[in-house]
Amino acid sequence: MRQTETAEPPVFDAGACLVAVGRDRDKAAFAQLFSHYAPRLKAYMRKLGADDTAAEEVAQEALLAVWRKAHLYDPAKASAGTWIFAVARNMRIDMIRREKRPEIDAEDPALVPDAEPRADDHVGARQREALVREAIRQLPPEQAEVVRLSFYEEKPHAEIAEVLQLPLGTVKSRLRLAFRKVRTALGDDVE
Repeated sequence: MRQTETAEPPVFDAGACLVAVGRDRDKAAFAQLFSHYAPRLKAYMRKLGADDTAAEEVAQEALLAVWRKAHLYDPAKASAGTWIFAVARNMRIDMIRREKRPEIDAEDPALVPDAEPRADDHVGARQREALVREAIRQLPPEQAEVVRLSFYEEKPHAEIAEVLQLPLGTVKSRLRLAFRKVRTALGDDVE
């Protein structure tokens, strides 16, 4: 039987990275932001209707803008992810406007800027995030490990099964059990 490490995975703190980039022009922090957000921004642009090339271009331009404007980020107003996605979304809107494509509907909800999140929503999100982290810490090691591999390292279930030398069904069962325990710990309704 393979012994699992119980050490907690390093936690990626996008807010701290963004502050470090804005304050110190920290290239290592920016590299972390880039590797974490580039694929997510590209996927987000694809969901908004961009083709692969445009999605890649917007993601890269948005992260370049994040590098340039990081000093403007205020953690009291929004999470780092919210801020970065807003930069990307606004960049896409600007690119569409420059192209002056006639098929754009000015009333399209994707083109309407998001309202600033309320302070209590921001605090609530931070509190829930802390509760989720604590709930994950309380999981049995074998469940915590599949959660770490799936969500922190973004590995597909089949790869997790290969890495842990487990059947795919076991990996999926452990994830289901972990989700149920986390949801119960958060007081969410469990089916």
